[in-house]
Amino acid sequence: MKKKIVSLFMASMMAILAVGCGSSSSTTNESADGANSGVSTVTAGKLTVATSPDFAPYEFYAVDESGTPQLAGFDIALAQYIADYLGLELEVVPVDFDGVLMELQTKAVDLGVAGLSPDPKRESIMDFSDIYYEGGQSFVCTQANKDKFASLADVNAAGLQIGAQTGSIQVDLAQTNSPDADLIQLTKVTDIVAELIAGKLDGAYIETAVAESYAKNYPDLCVVLDVPYDGAEGSAIGISKGNEALKAAVNEAIKSAKESGKMDEFVATANEQASGEIIEGLLDN
Repeated sequence: MKKKIVSLFMASMMAILAVGCGSSSSTTNESADGANSGVSTVTAGKLTVATSPDFAPYEFYAVDESGTPQLAGFDIALAQYIADYLGLELEVVPVDFDGVLMELQTKAVDLGVAGLSPDPKRESIMDFSDIYYEGGQSFVCTQANKDKFASLADVNAAGLQIGAQTGSIQVDLAQTNSPDADLIQLTKVTDIVAELIAGKLDGAYIETAVAESYAKNYPDLCVVLDVPYDGAEGSAIGISKGNEALKAAVNEAIKSAKESGKMDEFVATANEQASGEIIEGLLDN
């Protein structure tokens, strides 16, 4: 079913998910089994997580049978797993992607879960967990344009309008591989897809799993090229800078999720949900 593209403001509905920036004071929590002994969080008893719900199958809103949007995606499932593992209540803050970076930089949240690549340029504002999902990078265009891009050399030409999400590593990929093209940075991947379909962009750099999800739902789109990336090929969780106890606990939870097969289940479920009716972007009032 065709996706609904939403690019508005933070949801005030779903009160259990929409929150403020959290308390500025850290508190130490400990679960019954001691899994998070010594772990400090911004709010007592809670794990506060920022996410950008425009990145299916990582994070998005799945519309249930009653027409109610619910946060979904394997990032959200993993965040819940980590919170449960630590004996904490999960509290999710939906923001734009660059908002995730800002929330981490100001230490308003404990974690950022948004398909983040562990880019060394971000290490000054956050720490990174171990890789929890291995992926890649792609160049996307419409079916009508796919014959124009046989190689990355074809993506570097004056006059081309090439999209990438603001604040993402895809901006770096565009600057590296398409320096002669016009780089158009947009806040949401949904906006990039909309501009591609409307013919306002010639192509765009998008994370592979996300690109494949969009192409599945929008037949006009084509994942045409693999894009080399020198950084870690995969996604990590952003962690509030300097919280070493939390970092260790998150890595322990990720290891458990992968070894138990739960992470594979989360990915399979997210891919199935992403093929149904979903909303990508922030919900308005």
